[in-house]
Amino acid sequence: MNLFKRWLRQYGLSLLLFLILLISWESAVRVKWIPSFILPAPTSICNALIENRKLLFGLHLPATLQEVLVGFIISVILGSLLGTGMDMSSRLEKAFYPFIILSQTIPLIALSPIFIFWFGYSLAGKVAVVFLTAFFPIVVGSFDGLRKGAEGYRELLLTMGASRWQLLRKIQIPLALPSFFSGLKLSIVYCVIGATIGEWLGGSKGLGYFSRRMAANLQSDDMFAAVFLLSALGLGLFLILVLLEKIIFMKRGS
Repeated sequence: MNLFKRWLRQYGLSLLLFLILLISWESAVRVKWIPSFILPAPTSICNALIENRKLLFGLHLPATLQEVLVGFIISVILGSLLGTGMDMSSRLEKAFYPFIILSQTIPLIALSPIFIFWFGYSLAGKVAVVFLTAFFPIVVGSFDGLRKGAEGYRELLLTMGASRWQLLRKIQIPLALPSFFSGLKLSIVYCVIGATIGEWLGGSKGLGYFSRRMAANLQSDDMFAAVFLLSALGLGLFLILVLLEKIIFMKRGS
């Protein structure tokens, strides 16, 4: 009960604004201020979710979730390794950092067809697009986090004969966790965007594919149902990382 009250105090205003938005949205569509084929009412989107639940939850949502998780895991592994390597080696930093920045200056929508052409419409093509979107925040979060302060502690450990690995494990990694988790939270949201773009470009399943097909058929209710699930997927994965971050910091604090 106390937890619910605390949650209500923190997010009560956001919940109230959300309810006002939903009521205003529903009312505007029902009185014909907004055509339903342009912006369906929330109740129509809810009905579309119920009517297409087997297709959406049984086929398309699992496909998108698989692409997101595989791309995210690969990004975390390679991004963390490269960020750590660039911190430990200035040569590695100078060699790779410009290319990492360069990869973000090219619009994703321009590179995605190339990945689809290389890897096809299979899972690998979608994962490649997801990886491209998710890799950058993790590399930068890891690298910048490891470069953060605590010079006094570093000098103290060095005078005591600490090795480079001991500095990394005892000082740099704990201080880098906030930046690292910031990169993770950005990355998981970008993963959903990348998976959607990959599915829009081609494929036979996934929420992005479903929304594109519904848009082509002018079935706006079904299209917005898929968009709602994509938003819910991104939010759910983001909140999982927030919870994981709190658990880790609570354990470190105790």
